[in-house]
Amino acid sequence: MTHQAAIALGQTLRVLAAAADDPAAQVTPDVVVGSHTDLDDLRRVAAGADVLTFDHEHVPTELVEKLVAEGVNVAPPPRALRHAQDKLVMRRRLAALDVPVPRHTAVKGLDNLDEIDAFAKRVGAPMVVKSVRGGYDGRGVAMAHDVAHARAIAREYLADGLPVLIEERVELRRELSALVARSPFGQGAAWPVVQTVQRDGICVQVIAPAPGLPDELAAAAQQLALRLAAQLGVVGVLAVELFETALPRKREGPPGTLLVNELAMRPHNSGHWTMDGSRTSQFEQHLRAVLDYPLGDTGAVAPVTVMANVLGAARPPSMGVDERLHHLFARMPDARVHLYGKAERPGRKLGHINFLGADPADLPHLRDRAERAAHWLSHAQWTDGGEERGR
Repeated sequence: MTHQAAIALGQTLRVLAAAADDPAAQVTPDVVVGSHTDLDDLRRVAAGADVLTFDHEHVPTELVEKLVAEGVNVAPPPRALRHAQDKLVMRRRLAALDVPVPRHTAVKGLDNLDEIDAFAKRVGAPMVVKSVRGGYDGRGVAMAHDVAHARAIAREYLADGLPVLIEERVELRRELSALVARSPFGQGAAWPVVQTVQRDGICVQVIAPAPGLPDELAAAAQQLALRLAAQLGVVGVLAVELFETALPRKREGPPGTLLVNELAMRPHNSGHWTMDGSRTSQFEQHLRAVLDYPLGDTGAVAPVTVMANVLGAARPPSMGVDERLHHLFARMPDARVHLYGKAERPGRKLGHINFLGADPADLPHLRDRAERAAHWLSHAQWTDGGEERGR
């Protein structure tokens, strides 16, 4: 998807891919097959490039720092990227910046499990147990019912060499995402704040803009994200995943307080709606930012956009993807489909579908259509039992 945006900007991409059939490797002729944890592979992909950027946070910080020392232009730079790689580093930095985050404690080793008991006395149960590095899409994150459960989960992570973060379970109204971009020049741009809908730790739907979000809270979320991008030194797209709390917390304002949950310094799943619903997609904006071009207009092109992720079915259907697309477009010609070229397997993000709506009042219907379309593409089954009944 970044390659699509690069073509329009007259740019070419060199991709570091684990295999020649990786999604990005399928669409660019300049591919380095290697590992993001191998310094020589990183050097090969960076050689002669104007800028080196990322589509995930898992490149070791120490390797990125070596590239910078060798004169490679890396965006976002490692001093910023480490806040998206290490949850504990991020929590501590945000707390120092007086940014509200869930209450938390760190467990660094198996000898420190008593930290969980002390923390539970302060916040109660249930609690959230997270690996400090490497988790995404529900991996490395688990809900603990009580102290014993939290200790058991922590032992598993710690046995794998992963430090652990224990957090309070926040009473949520919903989850939001504030997506922004920042250039080296210091220009910033913010898209409308969106609502993300999670199922089993995976985002299944995004609604843009977040319905019923007060203007002042939306502005506060955008300003917070822009401030973090500047203070952390981000170059490129930054997604700030937020909790909108259901209840006020002491000294933290009225109901609707925003807490920062996660940071991602790259084009993000919560921004896929921008490919059809915004004047500038997050992929084009990311390239503009890392190349230090003036940033594009982030305004919405429709009153409401719904994005639904296409997740792999428990058992891939016998009907091929091409035939599934044929039926989908016959029934929903306004569906904007984006497939990733990935092999189908259970729960894997295979693509997404965007639907644009002319009237926010039609949001329930739009969400239903988006979910139905995504289910059809992954399962070859219409959830309403229909086949040729129109929309």
